Amino acid sequence: MDSGCIRTSGDDFAQRLREIFVGMTRVLAEQAPEEISIERVFLSKNADSALKLGQARGAALCATFDRELPVHEYAARQVKLAVVGAGGADKTQVQHMVKALLGLKGALQADAADALAIAICHANHRSLKYQLAKIPSRRRR
Repeated sequence: MDSGCIRTSGDDFAQRLREIFVGMTRVLAEQAPEEISIERVFLSKNADSALKLGQARGAALCATFDRELPVHEYAARQVKLAVVGAGGADKTQVQHMVKALLGLKGALQADAADALAIAICHANHRSLKYQLAKIPSRRRR
């Protein structure tokens, strides 16, 4: 349907979190998704960066709570494996495969590619789950 990035600016971290929340609220109102997929928080060598990433993720998720949407979380390695075929793929490989899989032309920002990769991972996971649900339980052993 659409893709993009919520950009924040300034040094006031609380204000930046507010911008993420407001931006996500706007996206939800415009796109009316039925479910949410998001990257699972990972531990980083830089604790401050990991903490800020977790807070940004929380601001985005908080915007979804009043809609009671199901939230699906995927590890970065799982997303890369689903899109590139290798869990250790770099950002350039993810960008390339997202563009190829979705038939996109022109430049694709790394952050937008990451978000689209999570959506592709979820679509694949959802499709597989649906297909497995159609198999009679006695055949799933």
